Amino acid sequence: MNKRAALFLGLLVAGSMTVAHATGNAAAGKTKSMACQGCHGVNGESVSPAYPNLAGQSAGYLVKQLTDFKDGKRSNPIMSGMAASLSPQDMQDVAAYFSSQKPVFVATKADPETIKAGERLFRGGDRKFGISACMSCHGPAGAGIPPRFPRLAGQHAAYVTAQLVAFKNGQRTNDDHIMQSIAFRMSMAQIDAVSQYIQGLR
Repeated sequence: MNKRAALFLGLLVAGSMTVAHATGNAAAGKTKSMACQGCHGVNGESVSPAYPNLAGQSAGYLVKQLTDFKDGKRSNPIMSGMAASLSPQDMQDVAAYFSSQKPVFVATKADPETIKAGERLFRGGDRKFGISACMSCHGPAGAGIPPRFPRLAGQHAAYVTAQLVAFKNGQRTNDDHIMQSIAFRMSMAQIDAVSQYIQGLR
């Protein structure tokens, strides 16, 4: 075996070991997620609209958010404290557990006109104000495009609204400024409408 082939094989093996180490264990994650249940529920179905549903969310996205909370790139008094004690493997395991759960669907009680306005924005954006269609990154059904773009379908409208406002005001900046630039152009009426529509997606 020549040196180049040996080097390639060595890198391949090392890469495989890295991937294996980074893989989460859902069974271990279930146990580790007990601390999360107070806000996010036993299976990732949150107990309050203020907290996000985690069931069915992309594991890669969950790991990134936990890492950002721990590193201070995303700020939240509760989550920053919770993530502080998690190791990278803990994050992988918890993410594997929640991502393996059946996605949650929440009924929306918004009026039909609000839902229609939200659907138009989600599917077509608003060219006049330079607002991109949500589905271009999050998919036509809101299932997300892992690992970068999260699942939105069935997420609480109150939580979606809070995050869009945080992006709009520059309070949340851990997304390479994609959502900041979009949310900045959105009115509160648009934010409310698309949040209500997203909650009812299945």
